[in-house]
Amino acid sequence: MLKQQLQQKLQQKLSPQQIQLIRLLELPAVELEERIKHELEENPALEEGVDIQDPEPQPDDPPTPDAAPDETADDLSLGDYLTEDDIPDYKIRQMTERTEKKENIPYSESQSLGEYLLQQLGLRDLPDEKMKIAEYIIGNIDDDGYLRRDLPAIADDLIFQTAQTTSADEIEAVIHTIQDFDPPGICARNLRECLLLQLEKRTNTTPHTPLAIRILTDCFEEFTRKHYDKIMRTLDAGEHELKQAIQEIIALNPKPGSLWGEAMETTMSQITPDFVVEAHGGELFLTTNNRGIPDLHISRGYMEMFQSYIANKANQTPDMRDAVQFVKQKLDAAQWFIDAVRQRQETMQRTMEAIIMLQKDFFLTGDESSLHPMILKDVSEHAGYDISTISRVSNSKYVQTNFGIYPLKYFFSESIATGSGKEVSTREVKKIMKGYVDAEDKHKPLSDEELAAILNQKGYLIARRTVAKYREQMDIPVARLRKEI
Repeated sequence: MLKQQLQQKLQQKLSPQQIQLIRLLELPAVELEERIKHELEENPALEEGVDIQDPEPQPDDPPTPDAAPDETADDLSLGDYLTEDDIPDYKIRQMTERTEKKENIPYSESQSLGEYLLQQLGLRDLPDEKMKIAEYIIGNIDDDGYLRRDLPAIADDLIFQTAQTTSADEIEAVIHTIQDFDPPGICARNLRECLLLQLEKRTNTTPHTPLAIRILTDCFEEFTRKHYDKIMRTLDAGEHELKQAIQEIIALNPKPGSLWGEAMETTMSQITPDFVVEAHGGELFLTTNNRGIPDLHISRGYMEMFQSYIANKANQTPDMRDAVQFVKQKLDAAQWFIDAVRQRQETMQRTMEAIIMLQKDFFLTGDESSLHPMILKDVSEHAGYDISTISRVSNSKYVQTNFGIYPLKYFFSESIATGSGKEVSTREVKKIMKGYVDAEDKHKPLSDEELAAILNQKGYLIARRTVAKYREQMDIPVARLRKEI
């Protein structure tokens, strides 16, 4: 049965200004530039550059009629836009005496892997049927250079797309043709085939190349698991011979197509730091990177238009009132955006100042072991913002220091207790672990239990499972996979 009832609720909702600020906080410097350009294109009431104020009238100049808006007007008042805040103060100027060194990496329109393979295909004299098969196969080679589709699936696709019936043997023959292309190992179906193709195409073979081929052919699983004793027994090889053959395999490229991807990634992905922290004479100087962020101000033409509409309120037609509403919406949106950008810069400045205060030793020395335990709550308490705000500021942001460029998340770490009761950063423990792993005997690498025992002797109260977690975070394989002959 339906019935009506009244219910009173208290809800908390974000205003449009708060939503806009939250979105701007999450943007790094490069994306903020694009966001500002988009806003400048969308809102004609927002203009770029320093607003040039009108000169004050001289005594001889005649007074301008209707210069002020009607003070008795309703909420359509221009008082919010005719203030000194028209010129934003968020733009932090760089010091003129400081010479900036900017690394310019020219963009090179390099040839893609697919284009390179198609170019080699054009040099082969193949029938039209095989040429279509080869073009389709090349189109399915991934960025690593592998063909990760089975033959029946390729045959089915060729039937639907080209109405060409093809057997598995014909596809296999075309694959072998493409595998003869450069780079060596291209169009392999798995890692084993990729490495074998590279060894078979080598021109500078060594006496150990045949043994390396036998290892991949007959003992690939044992090779991946580093069961060297089984390999020596199966292939009747000595320890020295096996070591030289394995070194030859390790020198191969497991991802022959990655050279194109790495070159393009290096060209396209350049980190633009949001902050610059410099250390001089034991003091730290913070600069916010605002080189690509222009000055923003309200369009004076739109303000004068709004002022003219308000001054002639008595003669307004319905169309003119609609125009007034439109102009006011654009002015409001422009002012909100300027305030949001200004508040974003202030929030980021205060957050970074709090991080510098908590991690001052690192910014002065660059020593990872000098990092103190720090979580979002610590920065929140010092900066005076909510934890969610600190999280948005630290996400996808970078800082340039005297020792390199670091993501802001790099400075956040949990704490671990020592035997004396002191709290230290987990990064300090990880650095010590990595030092012992790098200096270990590769014939008998340290296990997680042995690493835990060493850290306990040095006063760090840590369990074996924690050591395993830190090892995985540092991409260090288990002891069995670190073993060498």
